[in-house]
Amino acid sequence: MAFKTEFEFTLPRGVIDKDGNVHQKGVMRLATAKDEILPLQDYRVQNNRAYLVIILLSRVISKLGNLNSINPSIIENMFSTDLAYLQDFYRRINEEGTAMMKVACPECGHKFEVDTGGGVGES
Repeated sequence: MAFKTEFEFTLPRGVIDKDGNVHQKGVMRLATAKDEILPLQDYRVQNNRAYLVIILLSRVISKLGNLNSINPSIIENMFSTDLAYLQDFYRRINEEGTAMMKVACPECGHKFEVDTGGGVGES
C-alpha cells in the first residue's frame, strides 16, 4: 500500500465565491515542518496568534472546488462550521495519518469506519 499524502474532504457548508458558486469538495495534503514553521514568521500571526490556522490551512489545502488558488482570504471567508471541520480534519490526518474514524452504531453495536472526508468503509 502506498503512503497517502493527500486526503479528500467535503465541507459541511462550503465556500461561496464572488459569483455565488458554492465550493465544498477539496483536497488537503499532509503538512510539512515548513508548513508549521513559516506561518510563525507572518506578521498577521505575530499580531494575532489565532491567525495561525488561517495561514496553515491556506498552505495545506491544495484544491477546493473550482477555485484557482487557495489563499488566506479564502480561508478567512469560510463559515465557522467549515473552519472547525478543517481544523479537526487537519489534526486527524496529520496526527493519526488517516481521515477514517472508528464508530459504532448506538442501536445494534455494529462497528464501522467513517471517512471524515466524506466516504464510509466497513471494518
